[in-house]
Amino acid sequence: MSNTITIKQAQNSDESLWDDYVNQHPDATFFHLFGWKKALEMTVKHKNYYLYALNGETIVGVLPLGHIKSLLFGNTLVSTPFAVYGGILADNDEVKSLLRQAACDLAEKLKVDHLELRNLKRENPDWPTKELYVYFKKELADNDDDNLKAIPRKQRAMVRKGIKADLSVEVNQNIEPFFQAYSESVRNLGTPVFPKKLFQSLLTVFSDKLDILTITKEDTLVASVMNFYFRDTVLPYYGGGTSSARFLKGNDFMYWSLMQHAAKKEIKYFDYGRSKEGTGSYSFKKNWGFEPQPLYYEYYLVTAKEISEINPLNPKYQIFIKLWRKLPLKLSQILGPIFSRDLG
Repeated sequence: MSNTITIKQAQNSDESLWDDYVNQHPDATFFHLFGWKKALEMTVKHKNYYLYALNGETIVGVLPLGHIKSLLFGNTLVSTPFAVYGGILADNDEVKSLLRQAACDLAEKLKVDHLELRNLKRENPDWPTKELYVYFKKELADNDDDNLKAIPRKQRAMVRKGIKADLSVEVNQNIEPFFQAYSESVRNLGTPVFPKKLFQSLLTVFSDKLDILTITKEDTLVASVMNFYFRDTVLPYYGGGTSSARFLKGNDFMYWSLMQHAAKKEIKYFDYGRSKEGTGSYSFKKNWGFEPQPLYYEYYLVTAKEISEINPLNPKYQIFIKLWRKLPLKLSQILGPIFSRDLG
């Protein structure tokens, strides 16, 4: 069979064929869609290599790759940049092996530090892996009562406090309040904000697969979250709260409201995304009754001798984080995109 398989690099004209394959593959994720490439190219400008395997004229496998080359954060080839999930989708192990080899060859050609595949399960036992991230995904009931009962008692009390705070919910595609809440939240965490243009591009590319849920109190912004929809799953991906969110339990109410919204849309799964073990977001998601599941980020080392540790838990970034938290919000919105484009 391998004699008939060819590996090619996808062009924009291949989008529909690529997405047709992704949409029918059982292991596909939102981040395998071709639109992720388009949105990133509109904004962060990194080179993407979307490889696909052909058997005759039929696609039998895909591998989205992005090349992030940064003086500060290294030189990497990643599947998929700025995403929780990635890796190879293929009809069988032989196609998977051919795509993996093509990615390794490309990594060697580009002389990157390493190739990184963000897999949901262990695919390359010979490769080193970073045991840092887990993801949280849970099935939703089709009614509010059962979904509320499924939340552990202490967290359910937080949700009820949010309900009693008389907060308002809007679901639309309004970028402005979302970006304000998101950028304030990530600034407070000491993380550079992504450019507003990225979210505008995501909205343009995924207009039918994206919405924004925003919480207000008497017309004052409290919290907001941008959500992706793929098949039967909702992914609240980018979000945050203002200073009032903590005492109003705005974030708790926001995610509960999203669960309600998703259930009405007959969405089956709520994907809370990834967190680093030992962090506040990890504890927050566990408190909702979600059980952490391991993510297997696997590395093929090229010029690097070991896996780089580019994450906020690395002690060498602590001074930067502390300084970033002190920036005025407007300044963080201006400076953030300079750094965040390389934090793939």
